[in-house]
Amino acid sequence: MSQEPSSRTNAEIGITDPHSPEDPPDGGYGWVCVAACFAINCFTWGVVSTYGVFLSHFLSEGLFPEATALDFAFIGGFNFSIAMLVAPLVTITTRKFGRNTPMLLGITFLSAGHFAASFASRVWQLYLSQGVLIGLGVGFTYIPSIAILSQWFQKRRSLANGISAAGSGIGGLVFSFMSEAVIKNISLAWAFRLTAIISCIMLLLATLVMRSRNKSIRPFQRGFDVRLLRRLDVQILLAWAFFSMLGYITILFSLPDFARSINLSSSQAATTAALQSFGNAVGRPLIGHFSDRFGRIETAGLLTLVCGLSCFCIWIPGTSYGATILFALINGAIFGVFWVVIGPLCVEVAGLAELPSLLSLSWLSIVLPTTFSEVIALKLRRPHFSNQYLYPQIFAGLTYLCASACLYDLHRRTRRMKDEREQGSRSS
Repeated sequence: MSQEPSSRTNAEIGITDPHSPEDPPDGGYGWVCVAACFAINCFTWGVVSTYGVFLSHFLSEGLFPEATALDFAFIGGFNFSIAMLVAPLVTITTRKFGRNTPMLLGITFLSAGHFAASFASRVWQLYLSQGVLIGLGVGFTYIPSIAILSQWFQKRRSLANGISAAGSGIGGLVFSFMSEAVIKNISLAWAFRLTAIISCIMLLLATLVMRSRNKSIRPFQRGFDVRLLRRLDVQILLAWAFFSMLGYITILFSLPDFARSINLSSSQAATTAALQSFGNAVGRPLIGHFSDRFGRIETAGLLTLVCGLSCFCIWIPGTSYGATILFALINGAIFGVFWVVIGPLCVEVAGLAELPSLLSLSWLSIVLPTTFSEVIALKLRRPHFSNQYLYPQIFAGLTYLCASACLYDLHRRTRRMKDEREQGSRSS
């Protein structure tokens, strides 16, 4: 373990001073980093979010006869859970060797995973390639980049993160249409290979232009910070992450097959996934803007609540193409609120210097939901019902409602602490 610095700067503990060189500049080269992080989101999470298109083909075409629906659910879940599971290792590697080493390793994993998946003929090969290797690639590429934007921005921190997170929506939009077209007109194998080639080139460029401010901020980069984990406000934040991811993965991976289950065509199902990604791309910068303006905890809590309500008010009653598109656009704009605000919320709760350590805990907290939520959804699916996905829809809605309750409690506690500090300062 590296020795911790004995003195702490204002920026490290989350206190800002306009004359301090450690304070985020709110722009400058930070906008280049926003563009780089946008590309990283586009070619990691954007690509992963199109797994629903592949899942729909796997389930309908019987490409791997020995595989069950649960196999495919686990493979898609591994994209997320493996990426999150390696967070402590990635955080420690970044601290010891710098940001470029894990990111270049991640790009290698990601490319190898897609190429290996293109040759897979057995389901265990798909587990290792599209599941484990791609999951490792996303984790080693994405995790070192997520803390960088909060180092460059203060007043517009959520906006910067929102623009960056919109990259996953653009990537999902582009790759949903591209993958569906390549699968239908060329082959499934070439859909994997083209994704590998394009992603590798763009991620290399993004890695080269990114810069951190670690020398000024000197952040702690602990893989597993037990001291932070003992704090109640941290536990509440992690509970929000856990519950919101249960709903997020269920909707993300289930929506294309839900479209097929109500007798829509494969192209209509792909369009549904693409429009969900379009809503993602439009909604995430807006989430960031309103989060900076009206409060990060408040905005995240309200949108999490709306996600849950939309499942009950739009998704369950909607059994037509138009209603499914409406849900994809509205819910797509807000259901990934976690990815926009997790960085800024970690700063709100623990301060800028603790951001990498708290992010590492956040990634670990969503390993289980990202692994098992789609498995649960497919177990809850009832093929003999007129609405096969009724129980998964209820499950997704309830998990978002539970998540919103967590942020309500966090807001109440932080508000009370702020009032107590203000009363203490007035009395002194």
